[in-house]
Amino acid sequence: MKPTAVSADVLFEEFRTRLHWEWLAGLGASERRFDEVAVRAARSGADLVGYLNYIHPYRVQILGEREIAYITSATADDCARRVARIVTLEPPVLVLADGQTAPQALLAMCERAQIPMFATHESSAFVIDVLRAYLSKHFADRSSMHGVFMDILGLGVLITGESGLGKSELGLELISRGNGLVADDAVDLFRINQTTIEGRCPELLQNLLEVRGIGLLDIRGIFGETAVRRKMRLKIIVHLVRRETLEREYERIPYEPLTQDILGVPVRKVVIQVVAGRNIAVLVEAAVRNTILQLRGIDTYQEFVERHRKAMEKGD
Repeated sequence: MKPTAVSADVLFEEFRTRLHWEWLAGLGASERRFDEVAVRAARSGADLVGYLNYIHPYRVQILGEREIAYITSATADDCARRVARIVTLEPPVLVLADGQTAPQALLAMCERAQIPMFATHESSAFVIDVLRAYLSKHFADRSSMHGVFMDILGLGVLITGESGLGKSELGLELISRGNGLVADDAVDLFRINQTTIEGRCPELLQNLLEVRGIGLLDIRGIFGETAVRRKMRLKIIVHLVRRETLEREYERIPYEPLTQDILGVPVRKVVIQVVAGRNIAVLVEAAVRNTILQLRGIDTYQEFVERHRKAMEKGD
C-alpha cells in the first residue's frame, strides 16, 4: 500500500491551532510534498524529523535556540555556508521553534529555493514530539500477515500457524466466548511508532470469517456489533503447531520469553500444540491472561525459579 502524501499546506493547517505557527517563507511551495524519496530516506515517518546538528536529507528540520545560535554565531561566510547546507539537503519544511527570530539569510534562501518555513513559540522538543507522532501515522511501516487477528480479553492477539490446524474455527469459538474479531485470513499491520504495531482488517474482508464446510460468516450480522473491532494494537502472537513441530523446533518451557519480529518491533509469542481433545480456546485465553500478568510485572516462571532456588538452599 502506498503512503498517503503530506504537503506543506496540509501540515500547516493540521497544526495551525495546536502549534500557533505562522508561515514565514516559501509560500509559493504550499503543495511541496513529502514524496516517496523522503519516506525511503528514513526508517520510519518519525525519522523525517531531525535536529540540525544531525541533519538528514529530505526530512523536516526543527530549528530551536541552539540551532539558530549555531547558524548565526560565526563569520558571515561560515553562516552562509551553514544556511546553504540546510537548503541543499532539501527539507520539505523548516520549522522555527522556541520563539526564535529567523536569520535574514535563511529567510532569503528559503524564498529563493521555495522551501516552506513555519515559526512557532512552542519548544523545539514539543514540536518534534507532535510532528513525529503525526508523520508516523502517515508514513508508518506496514505489512500483511496470514492469520486471525482478535481482541481477546482486551489484548490484540494474532493467531498464526500451520495450514489445516483450524485457526478460523478457533476464532469462531473465541468469538462465541465473548471475544472480538478484527480480521480473518489477511491482517494489515502498521508500525505506528517505534514500539507499537497496529492491526486492521482489509476493507474487502471486514466482519467476515471463513470456516471450512460452512463458508463465509458475517460475524457482525450473527453475533452483533460488539463481536467485531476495526483495529487493535498487537500485543501477542499465538502460533499453532503440530506435535512433531513443537518437539523439533521449540523447548517445552523456554527460559526466555519467545518473541517474533514484526516490522522491527519484538512481539510476545506463545506456541500451542494442537492435538485432538485439547480445548485450544481455553489455552489461548490462558496464554493471554498470563501475558496480562507479565505486562503487570508478574512473571510466573521466574517466580518458580526463585522458589526452587530457595528450596535448594534450604535443602543444603
